[in-house]
Amino acid sequence: MEKADSPLQQVQANIAKACKIARRDPGDVTLIAVSKTRSAGAITPLLIEGQRHFGENRVQEAQEKWPALRDEHPAVQLHLIGQLQSNKAEDAVRLFDAIHSLDRPSLVTALAKAFDKVGRQVPCFVQVDVGDEPQKGGCPVAELPALLENARGAGIPLAGLMCIPPADIEPAPFFAFLDTLARDHGLVGRSMGMSGDYETAIRLGATHVRVGTALFGERDT
Repeated sequence: MEKADSPLQQVQANIAKACKIARRDPGDVTLIAVSKTRSAGAITPLLIEGQRHFGENRVQEAQEKWPALRDEHPAVQLHLIGQLQSNKAEDAVRLFDAIHSLDRPSLVTALAKAFDKVGRQVPCFVQVDVGDEPQKGGCPVAELPALLENARGAGIPLAGLMCIPPADIEPAPFFAFLDTLARDHGLVGRSMGMSGDYETAIRLGATHVRVGTALFGERDT
């Protein structure tokens, strides 16, 4: 009997299929395994299988979990995908390899200070509030040009834009909108797409997809 594909293999196959439809190279899409709330025991099988990019929502949770895992797997790249408080900027810069939630001028200031203090530059995605949902975080669309100018002036390395479309609405228009915004502002990265819609996101230009449930299964409630 043939062995069934693992969840990681299934997601990788879906990424390859979506890239083929979009005439893109699968190597241009980074799969971020969203490991927030997952235990080290749940993460280890993915590490053994070769997954190297992981996403966490909270600085403190990542600090507790990842140093030991990284000792065994030093090639891991950690992405902060949750909202970042300015007072946690220094901790985030020490731990993470990319930050996907830069969304306000005060955080630009805090990160620039942290970069100088730690002596490390971390690429940042600017999170855009594409669905006009302030509770989710993200820079309002109208304020994006000013925030990007502010970040560039402060020496923040900009990786691209990030969005979380509104739940229960067709996400494609929001992905297309983020793709247009990124192109208009000369940015390469588009961090968009999660377990339910990452294939759509890839067809519309995603360079980084943030997948949790499809890799780890449903969360315990």
